[in-house]
Amino acid sequence: MKHYKILAILFGIITILSLGCEPDDICPESTATTPNLIIQFYDISNQENKKNVVGLKVQGVGNDNPLTDYNVVTTSEIAIPLKTNSNSTEYSLHKEYTNVNNVIGGNEDFITINYVTEQVYVSRACGYKTIFKNVTLTINSDTDNWIQSKESLNDNQSVEDETAAHFKLFH
Repeated sequence: MKHYKILAILFGIITILSLGCEPDDICPESTATTPNLIIQFYDISNQENKKNVVGLKVQGVGNDNPLTDYNVVTTSEIAIPLKTNSNSTEYSLHKEYTNVNNVIGGNEDFITINYVTEQVYVSRACGYKTIFKNVTLTINSDTDNWIQSKESLNDNQSVEDETAAHFKLFH
């Protein structure tokens, strides 16, 4: 009878300990992590219609390399990362980009995204993700802006996931 009591106690302890453990210390790919900012491009003359940007090169200011997914592409939407160790990120959006014999062609505009970061616990395996609050986007003025205006699509001005676009840029 003593053996059954000891086994029952051991079984209870093992059960309690195993319930407190996660099945794996690997963060599943399906788990939402720090989201990108999603920008869609629209036609300035017909603001309900998406419009492709031809020859778009997207590059972070202060970064020598363009974003791999947007190194001279034609697209109507981009998803760009924001800096998690800063409250501001600046990008160069270069339309009709060309580089012939080191002579750069096209039209380059700059956007600045300002925000406040917040760390959110995901799980032991995944750690923390950063979400962005009070997000604003500014089109830096120059003498030949191809980006004419912007519209926020997010009433609470936050970037917490990648389920929908956050801004429209009109050109």
